[in-house]
Amino acid sequence: MVTAVSGMALTVVWPTTAAVTAEGGAQDGVLAEAHEAVHAPDSAAVQFDRAALSSILDPDVRLRGIVAAAGNDVAPAAAKGSLSAPMDDLRETSPFGTRTSPITGEAGEMHSGQDFASSCGTRVLAAADGTVSFAGWHPFGGGFRVVIDHVGGLQTTYSHLSVITVSEGQVIRRGDKVAESGSTGASTGCHLHFEVMVDGETVDPLAWL
Repeated sequence: MVTAVSGMALTVVWPTTAAVTAEGGAQDGVLAEAHEAVHAPDSAAVQFDRAALSSILDPDVRLRGIVAAAGNDVAPAAAKGSLSAPMDDLRETSPFGTRTSPITGEAGEMHSGQDFASSCGTRVLAAADGTVSFAGWHPFGGGFRVVIDHVGGLQTTYSHLSVITVSEGQVIRRGDKVAESGSTGASTGCHLHFEVMVDGETVDPLAWL
C-alpha cells in the first residue's frame, strides 16, 4: 500500500518482547524507550510492504513427515509425489497387483511392483535419500537388485538390473544413479521393476510417485 503523506508525523515504535503492566509500564527492569516522531515532506510517498515469506520444499523432509505421521497407513493423497521418478523417462508397463504371469502363464500372480520399459543400460535413480541395504543377486527372480532404506521402515527396490553402481552401506541422495536397467533374473525383456515397501509390505509405487 502506498500512502501520500501530507503534514503527517509518524511515530516509530520498535518491536519488543518485554511484558507490559496494566499501567503501561515495562516489567522486570526492562526500560521503556521514548521514540521521536519522524516527519515526512508533503510530497513524500510512504510505502508499507508486507514482509515476503518464502520457503523451499525439501521432498525428503516432507517424506519423513508423511511416514512418521502415518506409518503403514499412509493415505495415497498424502504420499503422492513424495518419491522421485526412478528413471528419467517413465514408460509404465505391468502395474502393481494381480496379473497373468509372463513367465509361467498362470493367472492370479501377485506383481509386487511397477514395471517401467526401457532400453538396457538406462540409468536407474534413487527415489529418495537413503542407505543401500542390499546390492547384489536376488535369488527369487529379481536378478541384480538394489534395495534402499529410507525413513520409518520405508524401502524402495530396483530389480532386473544389468549393472549395479552402488554398494551396501552407501549413503545416497535422491536422484543419484544407483544402477542401469536390464533383463536379469525372471524377465522377458529390458525394464525396471520398481517396488515400494512400508514395514516390509509392498504397496502400489504409483501412489508414491
